[in-house]
Amino acid sequence: MYLCSMKLQTTIEIPQPKRLLGLRNHIAFIGSCFAEKIGQKMRQSGLPALVNPFGVLYNPLSILQMLTQNLMEDALYFADEDGRWHCWLADSSKNASTREACQAGILSARGRLFGWNPDTLIITLGTNRYYERPACPADAAADASPAGAPSLVVGNCHKRPQAEFVERNLSVAEAADALDRICSLFPQSQIILTVSPYRYSKYGFHESRLAKSVLLLAVDEVVRRRPEQASYFPAYEIQLDELRDYRFFDVDMLHPSPQAVDYIWERFADRWLDAETHRFLVDYEPIRKALLHRPDDPESPAAIRFRERTQEQVNAIMEKYHIEP
Repeated sequence: MYLCSMKLQTTIEIPQPKRLLGLRNHIAFIGSCFAEKIGQKMRQSGLPALVNPFGVLYNPLSILQMLTQNLMEDALYFADEDGRWHCWLADSSKNASTREACQAGILSARGRLFGWNPDTLIITLGTNRYYERPACPADAAADASPAGAPSLVVGNCHKRPQAEFVERNLSVAEAADALDRICSLFPQSQIILTVSPYRYSKYGFHESRLAKSVLLLAVDEVVRRRPEQASYFPAYEIQLDELRDYRFFDVDMLHPSPQAVDYIWERFADRWLDAETHRFLVDYEPIRKALLHRPDDPESPAAIRFRERTQEQVNAIMEKYHIEP
């Protein structure tokens, strides 16, 4: 009998973590939309996680700006034509009807992150490209700012005219230095660095790969600088080398599909979560499915009883594993 010995899939090796994650860890995700995808998978699995408190941020410098900038500066906030207030450092999820409310939301987001006191910070990077807004936007086209007036690195352009910004690329050294400074803000935390597999077609696919290459080299440099604190999870390689098929991309052929996100989450969980947490995930799975249930009539007696039973199951599993609500 002939036995096939062909290997039909590349399996990405994931290094052994220095510290496994468990039920009582404080885990925070910041960065690109892929951070939200994986962070939400963790939350849906019943695990504690703070996910993108500032909204989506794509590059190391914008993340650093959000963590270190003086948030009381007037230049960080502006109102659009409809009277909605925005913060240049954050995405549109932090918009508000007044300047005070916008600023309060940003201050609260930063307070939540540092108040959460994460022992594990997972940073997902999308690109090395960033946008700089000169102090006088009219000077953007000339790539110059008035003497002595600093430019502002924005986290989101909020659909403002492109002429207001200068587009730049971080070098490997600049990206590594920004990441290193972020790590220094959380000296007691382990830092897990990842690169999003999302492809930026608007830059061109070759340019997108170049941007990812800069990030990968920068991440490698930081892991070398901080071997006891920083490590790398190869989400990018799993998507492109292990799941190398268009069925693992969403309908836009750019984002990972839900199936791919599930697979990458499972690879992460398999390697990074401790034995107790794996037992918890097995016990929590029927609860997770119950929480996703959406009845036709949420206020019907049957739906109310279903929610009550589900809450009882949540309380029971929290007590079993000694997890504080």
